[in-house]
Amino acid sequence: MSHFFVTVLQAFLPVALLLGLHWSHRSAPRLRPLVWTTLLALLVGTLVGIRLPSSQTVQLIFTLIQLVALALFLLSQLTQSSKLGYLWQGLLIIGAAVHWGDDPNLTALTTTHVVNTDLLLNISAVILAFGWVAFSAVLCGMMVRRLPRLRWPLLLLLVALLVLPLSGGLMLLLMKLQALGLTKPRLSFVARVTNNGAALNYLCALLLALLSAGFMLPLLKTRQQMQATDEAIAKRKATADYRNTRRTFTAALVALLVVALGQLYWDQVASQPPRLSEAQPVTLGPDGKVHIPIEQVRDGKLHRFVWIADDGKAVRFFVINRYPDRLRLGVVFDACLLCGDQGYVMEGNQVICVACGVRIFIPSIGKAGGCNPVPIEGWSNDDNELAISYASLAVGANYFTTVVSMDVVDPVDGSKLTNLKAEHKYRYAGKTYFFASEANYNKFRDNPRSFVTAHSAGNTESATDNAAADEEE
Repeated sequence: MSHFFVTVLQAFLPVALLLGLHWSHRSAPRLRPLVWTTLLALLVGTLVGIRLPSSQTVQLIFTLIQLVALALFLLSQLTQSSKLGYLWQGLLIIGAAVHWGDDPNLTALTTTHVVNTDLLLNISAVILAFGWVAFSAVLCGMMVRRLPRLRWPLLLLLVALLVLPLSGGLMLLLMKLQALGLTKPRLSFVARVTNNGAALNYLCALLLALLSAGFMLPLLKTRQQMQATDEAIAKRKATADYRNTRRTFTAALVALLVVALGQLYWDQVASQPPRLSEAQPVTLGPDGKVHIPIEQVRDGKLHRFVWIADDGKAVRFFVINRYPDRLRLGVVFDACLLCGDQGYVMEGNQVICVACGVRIFIPSIGKAGGCNPVPIEGWSNDDNELAISYASLAVGANYFTTVVSMDVVDPVDGSKLTNLKAEHKYRYAGKTYFFASEANYNKFRDNPRSFVTAHSAGNTESATDNAAADEEE
């Protein structure tokens, strides 16, 4: 489900349902002036939203205008003037369009200056969403005409849905302008009511569900009338009324399902970043190197591995054969200098950066620059295996943040603990040591040789020929 389909629904669906209620007690509007009013309001509001100054004072004034306008809109529902109906049609659409146009994601309709597939698909999603918004508004108006008692409760509910985020925005602006004290409860309220775009779609779907449930009574009533009458003309009228009522009820169910399932699909599937394939654990051999069979990585697919450093840092890297007709390996960390350690995935024959979605030219993997993965230096391969040294992998600890829990031993008193719970650690001879207390840490730091056996120190040094000198952490 397209992001633009969902965000159009979030911006316009509550207002569209409000307008459906707005017209439900007025004479049916003429199509031409209604369409032109809507299109002009949409254009004006979007342009204003795109160019709206970011000044906090301007934002404050605009928010206050919207809150006053909603209050006046409720008062206008006491009249049945058609001219007033067109006026509010335009004003409410302008308000919704300003918020939609102010969304910075709107610029992502296309990333190029030419007409391409992405642009066509995104515009199609926007047009479809506007069509669905109009369809839902018409259904809402039709059903409320049959259920007039629901009109005011639904009006108040929809206005409350629109007022809540506006009130949160108003409170935030007042706190920024220091006209209102900054408190934790106020910030909590602002966070809850201003980040509720997804909730608006679910609540609008719930409102349509309530209308549909209320419409069951007219549906059953028309069915009984159809079955009770025997006179031919009356029966045909009752049958037609029943079928129209049933179509309206079915259409309302379809409308609410599209809204709810569209938002749910976006939340649970489409908006989620690609999941990384499972990384295969690797360890250092007796020679201080990781060894990977060439046959395991020759196929041109992305093969992900993870090496756990002695401090628990998980260092991910992947290997890919960059050319289909010959062995040319790319050996890189699963991280980018620009985007961090979110990693890369392979879809089809493309390697993609999870963080920014950039497609990586596979033959360039292993070269530094841009959004390419960080190259690993100092590896070698022959026809049988790939070898990566400890020193080459240890550099990768700077690019990753994940630390796994592992059991460690305090070298001073021999007590057992985990690396995540140890408050003190010290790096000596290329190895990280963890301590159960500050006193043990100080003892080790003052004379580390007395706590590290010659055998273990020799093994550490041989495995870390290129490790940095002693370093306190």
